[in-house]
Amino acid sequence: MIPKLKFAKVLPDSLASQAYTRLKADIFDFHFLPGDRFSENEMSERLQMSRTPVREALFRLQREGYVEVLHKSGWQIRPFDFQMFEQLYDVRSVLECAAVEQLCAMPEAPPLLQQLAELWFVPEHERITDVPTLSVHDERFHEQLVEASGNAEMARIHHDITERIRVIRRLEFTKEMRIEVTYTEHAHILRAIIEKRSCQAKDLLRAHIALSQSEVKKITIQMLHQARLAAQLSA
Repeated sequence: MIPKLKFAKVLPDSLASQAYTRLKADIFDFHFLPGDRFSENEMSERLQMSRTPVREALFRLQREGYVEVLHKSGWQIRPFDFQMFEQLYDVRSVLECAAVEQLCAMPEAPPLLQQLAELWFVPEHERITDVPTLSVHDERFHEQLVEASGNAEMARIHHDITERIRVIRRLEFTKEMRIEVTYTEHAHILRAIIEKRSCQAKDLLRAHIALSQSEVKKITIQMLHQARLAAQLSA
């Protein structure tokens, strides 16, 4: 007797996660431009999925602020709100500076700081040059500073902000010069924290975040302009 083969069912939640990942990547890569409108049917055809997982993915993206539902007329990629992003960067700066102050007040440096030192206190030939990988480590550097403070609620709020600004923050690493700047500035900030120079560490951190904020805004405006030109030429 030939045994019956059992096939694993693809759970709706898994399909919804796949749809979410693909749609978010399209938004991040400017395949969809801010203000673009679409229907659930159009997106289902694009992703080759039924409307149910696509709708779940869209509601998740809506909660994160990437899309918005339009009354009786489908969905829209949320227009860029640079004022909102600047406010989020301001809150991020406040949280990270508060974490630095707590870290400098600790009798002993927490293990997380040592882990960060092992990654960022390296000679130039040992630096990570793969830009996507470095971008992830850059994000984690800032999250781990807050996590190392031991304030779980502060870390949770900071993580939420990190998720919301990722769509433009990752663009910072489209310029190779940012690799050297990132290593140098992270090392200076870490050294000041380890040596408990609280005021200097906070000043360095604020300047680092402000420079990043300025760079990503300029790059975002430039990339949006290029994406709109490309869309017009292909129309």
